[in-house]
Amino acid sequence: MAEEKGKRSDEFQDMLPVMADKLGGEGLIRELCNGFRLLMDRDKGVITFESLKKNSALLGLQDLRDDELVSMIREGDTGGDGALDQMEFCMLMFRLSPDLMRESEAWLEHALQQELRR
Repeated sequence: MAEEKGKRSDEFQDMLPVMADKLGGEGLIRELCNGFRLLMDRDKGVITFESLKKNSALLGLQDLRDDELVSMIREGDTGGDGALDQMEFCMLMFRLSPDLMRESEAWLEHALQQELRR
């Protein structure tokens, strides 16, 4: 079972760079925002443990234990409020995809070089 979870995680990590290539930067951000809205607590406007647990089955993550869900929230919760706002969620998704982080660094470097040439 743990192996299956690891496999799903690897597949997810591999999908972000593919999505970025296919959708472009703006399209990827739009899809991440859609994912955030899918997981968030509609009343609070953030992803809470409860909303993540309730909605994680929509992403095929129904087998995750409560402590794993709590860890996911803690890992991305830079504000310390026990929930993920949209920016924290997007930053977490980028951090969880090393390939996408490398691509993002290359995009940033290219943009900086272009700006410096002006």
